[in-house]
Amino acid sequence: MAIVVLLAAGALLALVLQSRHDIDREARNRSVSVAQTFANSLGLREALKAPDPSLILQPLAEETRKAAGVDFIVVMDTQGIRYSHPQPDRIGERFVGTIEPSLAGRVHTESVQGPLGKEIQAIVPVTSAEGEVIALVSAGLTVKSVSDIANQQLPVFLLSIAGGLVLATVGSALISRRLRRQTHGLGTQEMTRMYEHHDAVLHAVREGVLITDGEGRLLLANDEAGRLLDLPDDAEGRPVDEVGMDRRMADLLLSGRIATDEVLEAGDRLLVVNQRPTHPGGRPQGSAVTIRDSTEMQLLSSRAETARKRLKLLYDAGGDIGTTLDVVRTAEELADVAVPRFADFVTVDLADPVLNGDEPGPGADMRRTAVNGIRSDHPLYPLGALIDFLPSTPQARGYGTGAVELVPDLRDAPGWHAQDPGRTAEIVGYGIHSLIAAPLKARGVVLGVANFWRWQKPEPFDEDDVSLAEELVGRAAVAMDNARRYTREHHLAVTLQRSLLPRDLPEQSAVDVAHFYQPAQSGVGGDWFDVIPLPGSRVGLVVGDVVGHGLHAAATMGRLRTAVHNFSSLDLPPDELLARLDDLVQRMDQEGDGAAPDGGVLGATCLYAVYDPVSRNCTMARAGHMPPLVVAPDGTTTITELPAGPPLGLGGMPFETMELRLAEGSQLVLYTDGLVEERSRDIAEGLEKLRTALSHPGRDPDAGRRAVLDALLPDQPSDDIALLIARTRTLGADRVAQWDVPFDPSAVGAMRSRAAAQLEEWGLEELVFSTELILSELITNAIRYGAAPVHLRLLRDRTLTCEVGDSSSTAPHLRYAAGMDEGGRGLFLVAQISEHWGTRYTPEGKVIWAEQVLPADGRIVS
Repeated sequence: MAIVVLLAAGALLALVLQSRHDIDREARNRSVSVAQTFANSLGLREALKAPDPSLILQPLAEETRKAAGVDFIVVMDTQGIRYSHPQPDRIGERFVGTIEPSLAGRVHTESVQGPLGKEIQAIVPVTSAEGEVIALVSAGLTVKSVSDIANQQLPVFLLSIAGGLVLATVGSALISRRLRRQTHGLGTQEMTRMYEHHDAVLHAVREGVLITDGEGRLLLANDEAGRLLDLPDDAEGRPVDEVGMDRRMADLLLSGRIATDEVLEAGDRLLVVNQRPTHPGGRPQGSAVTIRDSTEMQLLSSRAETARKRLKLLYDAGGDIGTTLDVVRTAEELADVAVPRFADFVTVDLADPVLNGDEPGPGADMRRTAVNGIRSDHPLYPLGALIDFLPSTPQARGYGTGAVELVPDLRDAPGWHAQDPGRTAEIVGYGIHSLIAAPLKARGVVLGVANFWRWQKPEPFDEDDVSLAEELVGRAAVAMDNARRYTREHHLAVTLQRSLLPRDLPEQSAVDVAHFYQPAQSGVGGDWFDVIPLPGSRVGLVVGDVVGHGLHAAATMGRLRTAVHNFSSLDLPPDELLARLDDLVQRMDQEGDGAAPDGGVLGATCLYAVYDPVSRNCTMARAGHMPPLVVAPDGTTTITELPAGPPLGLGGMPFETMELRLAEGSQLVLYTDGLVEERSRDIAEGLEKLRTALSHPGRDPDAGRRAVLDALLPDQPSDDIALLIARTRTLGADRVAQWDVPFDPSAVGAMRSRAAAQLEEWGLEELVFSTELILSELITNAIRYGAAPVHLRLLRDRTLTCEVGDSSSTAPHLRYAAGMDEGGRGLFLVAQISEHWGTRYTPEGKVIWAEQVLPADGRIVS
């Protein structure tokens, strides 16, 4: 201690002696010492990293300054901005002095005129573990303080030194304690390892991380954030709106609002941003932001969405194209499906023969069959135009080769421009810029070309679009070819059926007739109607329906109609005619030539009615057919309760006949089930609508037909429709003459005389002789071979009919008499003189009749 005391005394003496000379040096040394001590104190670097370093450093610096006996300790950043100062209002202002040497890593002392007066200060750098200058510490004394210290007594100086040592020791202990509390007891190695790990993760992760403070400054940005946002190297610490990032991103960061997976565009990138507010250490609110680059994912998603849309388009095309067996409608469905999901405009050009069901040949003209687009004011060829494409056009090349033609830029398509320079220039000027001409090819046959035009979308068609167009038209072409084949068969069946139906109804005086026939849209059936003149001015009315559709049904209908004509020529009653027709159908089914195409039993329905204008009786029978309606002259309409009978071809059940007496002007309505039966309604409802449509008095058959069709005719009938409306007429008493014939051969002469007188009264003198010959033979045969009673009737209508009836059911037969025979020539003479002759059986017996053509001046015109 003596040596220490001596040394201290000597030092104190030397200090006193040298104090005046060493004021400057002492101040400099003390400033350097204090500055270096503070710069190397524990916790300083951590405090500098705090969001608000001044909050930690100001009290610590003041406490150290007082303890160290200096007038100031100033901590500043590398820009010279103060974090601490004895005068708190000076914090945040720029340091007065020279900092460049210290920024270079050197200790620098100087004398300046500072805020406290003449100052001697030292400036030392604060370096990181890597040796980088991260802050500056300046400590110093005023010249006045140094002088006062030198003049103080040595014990005071020593006490100050001791106090400084104690203060430094206590301060270090407090800082160490605080650091351990902040680091949760982790040592330096653990802290270093944690920092290294966090730093590695922060800069290696493929997700941008940003931290901002409450004042909108960017406190941290990792490498990925800098790459995604193109941040400058010195972005940290600068305001967000001054680092050059995208405006929308900057607005989001400055707003501080919560954002979850919000997509923003930053240049050519799509960024997914999440932002959450933070409250570090209770300081003003900042934000933590993460950023993901979703550009590639968006591209993949876009491609997947495009593929999904194309698959959806093809799926919809499979269901929406080919819903009907109609070529035009199929083309329209193709155009409807493709707009606007694939093209802005679509036109379909079909070879003209295709529209008629024929197979097209090379070089066929094209008919614009369908046009659809997002606008209607386009300059493309209009619907229905007949186009002769030049060989240089994409349409002609595609039609000829069967390959899809792609024209990415219509402006550079001289072959297409040559077709119609004026129109093509107008199309290009309109803005249509790209074309795909896809041939409609099915079963090796090119039916036409589908043209896909692009207008609104700026990008041209590409090879992917060509593949989609091929798929689209491939599906449409199969449906269109099926429709074409169906159209051809339908036309053949319709032609056949119409050739088998009556073209012009025969002349007769019994009824006024209106008729209607329409084949089913989906296939021709076997419906038919007929009006058959019968002897005695009567008329046969028939309506029938063959089960099924197509050529088979039409051909079967023709055979049945011919059979009805043949059977009616035998003058059979309706029930017997249907019975014979039933036998015919059974034979056709057994022989196989009339069997249904699927191997099933042939079936048909039929209604046959015979109307006699003399007696006004109508006899009818039906075989499984719809019941007829009778419209009285006053408009009252009833559905006739006619026994249905089994359909033709089943056999085993007899047919029943009903006889009605109809007032003159009544209407008999015959029809097929296609008129009253529809999917949307049952037959009962259809019959009621038919009855209502007919219930109007004083309407002629044509008006009744129009009313029925207006009420019941569907837009697209699924079955054939046949309608026959017959208004009855009567043969007046002035045109009918009848007598009872005595059952005595001598009465023949008297009957001839009466008949001749009647003919002269009618003005038919030219027929007297021939009529007398006919009546002589017929009456003689009735008396000789028949049974009483015998009656005679003359009918003057379009022909002169002579009828002789008796109670016998034995009919005479025409034969050719030999040269030496005395008899057997009577019926031969009747056959030669008359136009037609025959036998009709009645419940009372039979009637032999003969018709003669009236002279021109004696004919009855109805």
